[in-house]
Amino acid sequence: MAEVRSAPSAVAIANPAALGLGGFALTTFVLSTHNAGLAPDLTWVGLAFFYGGLAQFAAGMWEFRTGNTFGATAFSTYGAFWLALASFVVLVLAGKVPAKDVTNDLGWFLLAFFIFNTYMMVWSLRTNVATFGVFLTLEITELLLFVGFFGNNEALIKFGGWVGILTALVAWYTSAAVVANSMRPAPILPVGAALWSESRAGATGRAQVTSQR
Repeated sequence: MAEVRSAPSAVAIANPAALGLGGFALTTFVLSTHNAGLAPDLTWVGLAFFYGGLAQFAAGMWEFRTGNTFGATAFSTYGAFWLALASFVVLVLAGKVPAKDVTNDLGWFLLAFFIFNTYMMVWSLRTNVATFGVFLTLEITELLLFVGFFGNNEALIKFGGWVGILTALVAWYTSAAVVANSMRPAPILPVGAALWSESRAGATGRAQVTSQR
């Protein structure tokens, strides 16, 4: 989410990806510890409103300022994801959502974001290995959780919690890399090259042309 800059701003600003990834990682970690059966519920709700939600959404707005369409879309969407999920929980606690509908509603919620995450995961191949790792682990997390919630399967939900913890760790690493690498001329923490780049696509195209001669 940090590396694609299609139209750099004339006025340099700090890279908002570090904040966006950090907010996503920490909030995902706390919720996932609950899903995995390690921590109590609701600890994550305040974080979902202010760190994973508001701070990450703001990072997405700043990514728009840098010209990074991919990062802006990803951070803004997942910031809104946390704000929406926390709001849903508040409605549940207020008795506005029938108890029998909660798990099914969460299933649809996560399925919808799984669909969004699928195409973003594909486009993340054009960023770097670390960012692709975030979307790949998140894809698996959302898959396990929406299937688990639809089937009211606690084992799948717990498994999804453990994969969510892994997702958080990958996102934390990527956030740390953005911070560290912004402080030195040479990168400190590797994030890997793009798995799908124009140069590789061009090389493949040339190979195909050559084979047809």
